[in-house]
Amino acid sequence: MGVGCWRNPLLLLAALVLVARLGHFQRWEGFQETSTSMKNMNSTLKFFIETYNNASNDTYLFQVDKLLRSRMQLTTGVEYMVTVKISRTKCKRNGTRNHSCPIQNKKNLKKSFICDFLVYTVPWMNYYQLWNNSCLEA
Repeated sequence: MGVGCWRNPLLLLAALVLVARLGHFQRWEGFQETSTSMKNMNSTLKFFIETYNNASNDTYLFQVDKLLRSRMQLTTGVEYMVTVKISRTKCKRNGTRNHSCPIQNKKNLKKSFICDFLVYTVPWMNYYQLWNNSCLEA
């Protein structure tokens, strides 16, 4: 059953009908609102903030302060379109990575951003890729 089998118009028509029927039953609805529970988004948020901190030249690390909006779309994996507030912590970049870094409270060191980002993930393979992000000072 090589390339020559597609020369039969009836076989080609049957294949097209099958593809059309399968597409009818499996509809992709686009992005859907999801819970704004940080617990449900933990691994995606962790990936984003690690990526952000690695790209940042700030002396201090940032952490997700608040999950503002979360939307999800199923594709070949899962796409998350997320809006978060991130804030500068008291932990320095070159120090030991502490999981509980308090948010900076000194007025001259306080800094926060509102970030929108799009992450593609295949969670069952522990695969994450940041497709887009933008942050504006809050």
